Amino acid sequence: MNFKEFIKDGRVILLVVLLLVSVASISIFGIQQGLDLKGGSVIQIRLEQPVDAATMNTVTAVLDRRLNIFGVKDVKVRPSGNQDVIVEIAGVTPDDVAKVVGTPGKFVIKIDNQTALVGSDITKVAPYQVTGDTWKVPFTISAEGASKFAKVAQGKADAPVEMYLDDQLISSPLLDAGLATGVPSTDVEVSGTEKTKQEAESQAKSIQTVLQSGALPVKVTIEGVSSVSAELGEQFQNGALIAGFLALMVISIIILIYYRTPILVIPIIITSVAELVLILGTASIIQWNIDLAAIAGILASIGTGVDDQIIITDEVLKKGEQKTRRRGGVQLRIKSAFFIIFAAAGTLIAAMLPLAYVGFSRGYTGIGVLSGFAFTTILGVLIGIFITRPVYAKFIELLLGDKKVEPTPAKETTTKKSKKGSRKKKKGKKK
Repeated sequence: MNFKEFIKDGRVILLVVLLLVSVASISIFGIQQGLDLKGGSVIQIRLEQPVDAATMNTVTAVLDRRLNIFGVKDVKVRPSGNQDVIVEIAGVTPDDVAKVVGTPGKFVIKIDNQTALVGSDITKVAPYQVTGDTWKVPFTISAEGASKFAKVAQGKADAPVEMYLDDQLISSPLLDAGLATGVPSTDVEVSGTEKTKQEAESQAKSIQTVLQSGALPVKVTIEGVSSVSAELGEQFQNGALIAGFLALMVISIIILIYYRTPILVIPIIITSVAELVLILGTASIIQWNIDLAAIAGILASIGTGVDDQIIITDEVLKKGEQKTRRRGGVQLRIKSAFFIIFAAAGTLIAAMLPLAYVGFSRGYTGIGVLSGFAFTTILGVLIGIFITRPVYAKFIELLLGDKKVEPTPAKETTTKKSKKGSRKKKKGKKK
């Protein structure tokens, strides 16, 4: 085998570069683990009434934005039917976010029982500030809101400015004399005092999140909370690693028994490991959560990859046609193998796309979880047919392309006997 020609091939260089990028991404960014591996909580939210698809999309978008603003990572918000929303939070308990999730976000400022501002008047929310046990959240309002506030506040210096969040009074500072002149100002802040600095930070963060994310179109309530412990997630992770290792060992043994030569077993295993690294590297780059469904998709795609490599190897190792075992014949057989591979991959992707689409767009319970399986399977198949399998095909081409297959001794004996028999017949005719 010409090793220099192999490492200089463009497909091999591309694979090496992508492997280095994947390893670097995994080392720097890590791999995002899903709820069933890392542990976390599932919050079931019930809407006050059934809603249409547009309203449900608004609800999920607001909840997702709130949780991201609040600082919650590894969160999934998906609808379940037309009245329920499922929130999956990996790595944290729901205590700190339940209030944020279940808050409609109706914000009203009143002076002398007159509405001076509403949440829709807010255009920008600045970071909250905490000094001791006192907090404040500065924000900017629209020109129209500023005019309305100035009109209500005019001549009411030192009057309490009552700030309501979901009809609950959260703060009632006194109106500054500078804001009671009737001159509109777009800079406003909400402030308050708590018992401790920690409580002040929690309150300020919650109010900032609600003000910044907007209001929910319907009232929501938290119906239930269930948790997955980190220990159970670790058991799932260890079980998945053991299952993957055992699968790799079984595949190695089967291939070794089938081909009876390690020189063909080793590249198949190396190619499978390379596919695994590329899949995990891609997941690390796009911050895709790896959960049990995703692990199942990875195993399925790698198993498909092993099947494809066996197809390539079997096509090249077909016996009985000496001419096709030379370089040109090997290339023709590899093309024939890739025709089968692409057809199988197209069928598999076509079967997975509806599952992925329904899971991502609709978020139905159960199907939404399986969308991770579909996405990871499709990703693994695409990486295989466009990156790793062409490199394996190049390896097989260089390994076997220049080898000639001599006829077996049995066939040679048969041929010689038939020739001798024909000579005897010819001699008999001459006599």
